[in-house]
Amino acid sequence: MKHLITAALFVGSTFTWAQQAGGTDGHDAHHAPAATAQAQAPSEFAEGEVRRIDKSNAKLTLRHGEIKSLDMPPMTMVFSVADAQWLDKLKVGDKVRFQAISRNGAMTVTAIEPVR
Repeated sequence: MKHLITAALFVGSTFTWAQQAGGTDGHDAHHAPAATAQAQAPSEFAEGEVRRIDKSNAKLTLRHGEIKSLDMPPMTMVFSVADAQWLDKLKVGDKVRFQAISRNGAMTVTAIEPVR
């Protein structure tokens, strides 16, 4: 009987340890990973400067300040644009205000306006 109780305790403690090792402890385990989210809603405008325009691929390179809604520090990077016609109104060196989202892992500008 003593061996049966010892074996049951060992199996039970191993099962509990395996559950904890699975990463389900903590608040983040109750939410889907951010990478699986389809899109994030933009909340504010960020400021930037147009560095390159790629009309054939509907892309825009911006040197930008912090984008708080995406928790992104200042950097220079390529964005897709939601409307390729916006690129006709921009030129390299323009100062802009823009909103962006992360859509399926790609950064997309959803609104852009020149800073005057």
